[in-house]
Amino acid sequence: QVQLVESGGGLVQAGGSLRLSCAASGRTMTTYAMGWFRQAPGKEREFVAAISWNGGSIYYADSVKGRFIISRGNAKNAVNLQMNSLQAEDTAVYYCAAESKFATVVAGLGDYWGQGTQVTVSS
Repeated sequence: QVQLVESGGGLVQAGGSLRLSCAASGRTMTTYAMGWFRQAPGKEREFVAAISWNGGSIYYADSVKGRFIISRGNAKNAVNLQMNSLQAEDTAVYYCAAESKFATVVAGLGDYWGQGTQVTVSS
């Protein structure tokens, strides 16, 4: 059974930074694409960023492009999200996702999801 566990969420002032991490266990994710989604109160879940198994393909939502950086962990069984210049609109629960195909992760159709970590940006 695959488990994805997010960490690194918290409260930060607008303009600040946070780094989220997601660690996979139960099976190796070294050949899996991984990504991040978020869901704000009263809104639908939305795509944030995704990275292919070898880091060769990376894709960002327009709303975070230039501010967020996604990367794989050294063992490639983890994914990180460096969030800079945070804004109040970035407040949401952030979820990690994984799937064998990059396009499937981007589309939010993956089978594997974490439980989420709360990010709150105060203005």
